[in-house]
Amino acid sequence: MATFLLEVGTEELPASFVSDALHQWQTRIPAELAEQALAPEAVRFYGTPRRLAVMLDGLPLRQPDRQEEVKGPPAQAAFRDGQPTKAAEGFAKSRGVEVSALEVRDTDKGSFVFVNQDIPGRAATDILTELIPQWILGLEGKRFMRWGDGDLRFPRPIRWLVALMDSEVLPLTLENGSLVCTSDRISQGHRVLHPAPVPLRRAQDYVEALRNAFVEIDPAARRLLIQHQVEATAKTLGGVPMISPALLDEVTNLLEWPTAVVGKFDTEFLDLPPEVAIIEMESHQRYFPLKQKADGLALMPVFITISNGDPSKDAIIAEGNARVIRARLSDGKFFFDADRAQPLDAFVAKLETVTFEERLGSMAAKVKRIGTVADHLCDQLNLGAQPRQHIRRAAYLCKADLVTQMVGEFPELQGVMGQKYALHSGEPEAVATAIVEHYLPKGAQDSLPQTLAGQVVGIADRLDTLVGIFSTGQLPTGSSDPFALRRAANAVLNIIWAAGLPLNLAKLLDTVVQDFAQDPTLAINAPEALRTQLHDFFLQRVQTLLQDEQGIDYDLVNAVLSDRALSDPLDVKDRALFLQAMRRSGRMDKVYETVNRATRLAAQGTLDTNVLDPEGVIVAAKLEAKAEHAFLAALKTLVPQTQAAQASRDYDQLVAGLEQVAPVVSGFFDGPDSVLVMADEPAVRQNRLNLLGLLRNHALVLGDFGAIVKG
Repeated sequence: MATFLLEVGTEELPASFVSDALHQWQTRIPAELAEQALAPEAVRFYGTPRRLAVMLDGLPLRQPDRQEEVKGPPAQAAFRDGQPTKAAEGFAKSRGVEVSALEVRDTDKGSFVFVNQDIPGRAATDILTELIPQWILGLEGKRFMRWGDGDLRFPRPIRWLVALMDSEVLPLTLENGSLVCTSDRISQGHRVLHPAPVPLRRAQDYVEALRNAFVEIDPAARRLLIQHQVEATAKTLGGVPMISPALLDEVTNLLEWPTAVVGKFDTEFLDLPPEVAIIEMESHQRYFPLKQKADGLALMPVFITISNGDPSKDAIIAEGNARVIRARLSDGKFFFDADRAQPLDAFVAKLETVTFEERLGSMAAKVKRIGTVADHLCDQLNLGAQPRQHIRRAAYLCKADLVTQMVGEFPELQGVMGQKYALHSGEPEAVATAIVEHYLPKGAQDSLPQTLAGQVVGIADRLDTLVGIFSTGQLPTGSSDPFALRRAANAVLNIIWAAGLPLNLAKLLDTVVQDFAQDPTLAINAPEALRTQLHDFFLQRVQTLLQDEQGIDYDLVNAVLSDRALSDPLDVKDRALFLQAMRRSGRMDKVYETVNRATRLAAQGTLDTNVLDPEGVIVAAKLEAKAEHAFLAALKTLVPQTQAAQASRDYDQLVAGLEQVAPVVSGFFDGPDSVLVMADEPAVRQNRLNLLGLLRNHALVLGDFGAIVKG
């Protein structure tokens, strides 16, 4: 066993590429070594902006010897009259054996020639020499470059290679035109703190040698070191650090030896909305802001930056960073003051200059449609005058901040600045809150809108986008969803579920499609096909959310997934959760067999699935057996229970009724007075199928038991 080290030294790599490259290696290298029967005991991956490295601990020195059976030509072609033909001789020669080593064996496809060969294992060094160039040059990413006069492409120029098998250099060469990079044992330390080369005696010395040269090679250790430095420094300043995981990841791959440095900015900039200063510091400068308290956004006039330079120059570094952030915050203050010089509604007209989508018109046109959809939502929710007024105003202003100077500079602040400017303009707080909330959730970790106005405007915005983009034929595919339509539909459903909004989503979609079809500026063709596409799309999202986010078994989701799912989204979730609880408690077993059997047989009848009352469906004169009379009596008892469950959505009543009916139905099928459902006389057969159909229909109020798989 040996330890092997590969280090690819470069000019400073983009931070995103470091993590992407290591992830690609983590997927590729262990798999390819396993294919070569060279699986090491451990594989460790390292990376900084100036290098990518992999260390293989406990690597076998050779592949194991193996025996290989090779199939050759058909026996009748290899031998004629007991003598080998040229086909046999050629096959033997190609395998490096004598003809006498060939064997004839029978197979399903006739007799063939075979040879068993002992294949000696190859040296690991030989195999690594072949694999490593592919590991390096097979990395994928954005914006690769060429340098020198060669065609080799990589995100940044490759400057050195280290390849050590224990203490021996594995000879490797990367050619790039006239530039040749040859492997050796010389690594490089920190560019400022240790500019001298770092000779490595053994592969096992790598991590310690680089740390002695002021390079923390392990990204996880570097990330933890940065976090601890930021937290410790913030504690000494009496503040609470804002440590965004994304920023922490980025900073980790921007440097090799972190040192926390404190910078300051003028207190006058604390008058800016904290979101502005935070965006300036995090997104543009990669600084960690400090808050005064953990439960607020009020900032301290200081920040923490992580330096990759000489710690003795911290004061100079701090002053340079303070100078930069001072200029950035001054710009922010200018934008903020300029935007507030006029009321927020003055920006609405400027939305005419912003295109939403070429065929769907300007953002101003979209805002008008959002208002119309919001009105439909208000109608369904039967809202009063004041909430309607707030919703209409929020819908009118919800995109106004897109044409402000601040959002033009910092698009991440859309909605946030709309809220600030709305309050400054004297808009009601409900309107201002709805403007920022209608964008929620922006990501998986975001909360949902909490106010009714925010919920309604958020749904209206997304429905307009969904119907509009679908109408242009730009439907999402398996690998592409440029308009984030899946996320939009998910948000619509999650808002409805979380807020308990009693909406008929199917009717709402149909109404919005009709609005689009009647708008002469949109020229929508085939509205019925568009409606079907949208219904199917939302049903898919219901299915995905119930399975993936709610953890409901797939067959139970299928049992509640019908057109009714969109006409009452709250109910479909409740029924799915109820069925899941039934299964886990064992209650499903009490009714499953009888209901499922009745459902299968009822399919041979003609009873409509909406019929629940036996009156006018069952002909009493055609009931021949006691089991049939008992079945009818049980169904009559079940009717009020099912109707009560429908009205209250308390499905426990319905299941209790099904539990009472179950033994009666079992007697109908298998008891001493059982009957043959498919009787010869048509009227009797139809009567019995209708009994089963009625039971199926009562169960359908909860779900399609025919779709449920027995546990």
